[in-house]
Amino acid sequence: MRLFLGGLIHETNSFSPLPTSRQSFEEGVLIRGSEPQALARLREQAVLGGVFEAAKRQGDTLLPGLFAQAEPAGPLPRADYERLRDELLADLQAAMPVDAVLLVLHGAMLAEGYPDCEGDLLQRVRALVGEQVPVGALLDLHCNLSPAMVDSGAVLIACKEYPHTDYAPRGVELHGLLSRMARGELKALRAQWRRVPMTGIFGTTESPMREFVQRLQDSERCAGLLTVSALHGFPWSDTEHTGAALLAYAEQDVVAIVQALAEEFYALRQRASSPRLPMDEAINAALAAPPGLVVLADSADNPGGGAACDSSFILRALLQRGVRDAALGMIWDPQAVAIATAAGVGARLALRVGGKVGPMSGDPLDLEVEVLACRSDATQRGLVPGSRDPLGAAVALRVQGVDLVLNSLRQQVFSPDCFSELGIALQAKRLVVVKSTQHFRAGFDPLAVASFYADTPGSLRVDLTGLPYRHLRRPLWPLDQDGR
Repeated sequence: MRLFLGGLIHETNSFSPLPTSRQSFEEGVLIRGSEPQALARLREQAVLGGVFEAAKRQGDTLLPGLFAQAEPAGPLPRADYERLRDELLADLQAAMPVDAVLLVLHGAMLAEGYPDCEGDLLQRVRALVGEQVPVGALLDLHCNLSPAMVDSGAVLIACKEYPHTDYAPRGVELHGLLSRMARGELKALRAQWRRVPMTGIFGTTESPMREFVQRLQDSERCAGLLTVSALHGFPWSDTEHTGAALLAYAEQDVVAIVQALAEEFYALRQRASSPRLPMDEAINAALAAPPGLVVLADSADNPGGGAACDSSFILRALLQRGVRDAALGMIWDPQAVAIATAAGVGARLALRVGGKVGPMSGDPLDLEVEVLACRSDATQRGLVPGSRDPLGAAVALRVQGVDLVLNSLRQQVFSPDCFSELGIALQAKRLVVVKSTQHFRAGFDPLAVASFYADTPGSLRVDLTGLPYRHLRRPLWPLDQDGR
């Protein structure tokens, strides 16, 4: 089939101290459908790996459109969003006629005047291609599902795993459904969904979410039910759609199954939320763990959810307590990276680190550091298996027995590579602090004897009660004890 591919991906934090603009996408991923190497560059996007494999097996003609992705931060200006959206729609118009449209979206993108960017985009895609052309979208499970998204008639499939290790099979799944629809084999595909009045961070590597994911997969073997997604919601997007949902596509009525899964998901809410300990308690717990490498997640400063990634709270606490044999990364501090790089490996110098963006970053630390390594070409394994993300200019520093990684491309810690590529051997460490919420688990679990989550100050603090929400639909757990 003639399959149009495109994407517009942004997880928007309404409370982020950092703005998002078109330049944010240019610094991230910005592939124009009209550029000569567009298809080759799309093939390099790991999130589309399953789609490309399935399309090759079927002999599809792939038609590239705009593919844009930026690191999470605040809402886009209206004009920037409209420009990106309209460029994607223009690419689709130029590619027509098409047999199907497959987009990669997030599900929690906001812009000025657009509290539901995905709903707006999907409705416009539908208006352009008509009612008969199948449209589908791959979503992040932190999607805030809206009626406009569902009413567009697009088939929406989210990854089931957090960390998001299953984009490839979800891409194969979506491609298969769109192909069957294009051939006329699925004529009565019905979207059936239920809002789940909660939101939070629900990792799937451990019980009870591990079993719930299996329950989702088992339900897809029920007669007539083709695919089901559990959407966790993104708590830091302030919209009326913020929250969890269960979404299924079926050839017949599966309302009872969807309702049962929604109720089961809601019942798991307290047990499924990984406990976030106050910072000092989290450090105590980490240091009291059995011998071996212990991971401590500074999830409130995770740039993957819109935080600045330059907070100083945990580092200050480690230094004040005299903790040694520890590593911490990555702190986003291009200015400090440039100064340390200019000084060179082996240099000892006074350096101001972190605490630059705003109040949620804490105060900067004035440190006496030793420069251990400087690189401009270091990478780490990315969010999607098989991908590699550049760190930008990066340095490793040592201060009072703690090794630090500072970098110039704001991104969370996905794997131990961001330490090892700068010469920091985690096997020799007692503690490693990572600025990440959950995605670190895929890379660090094989190395660590235990992982703990610290509830530090920051833009992604798990205590949502202090956030100045204006648009949430209430009641919503955990802001309300009973979301119903």
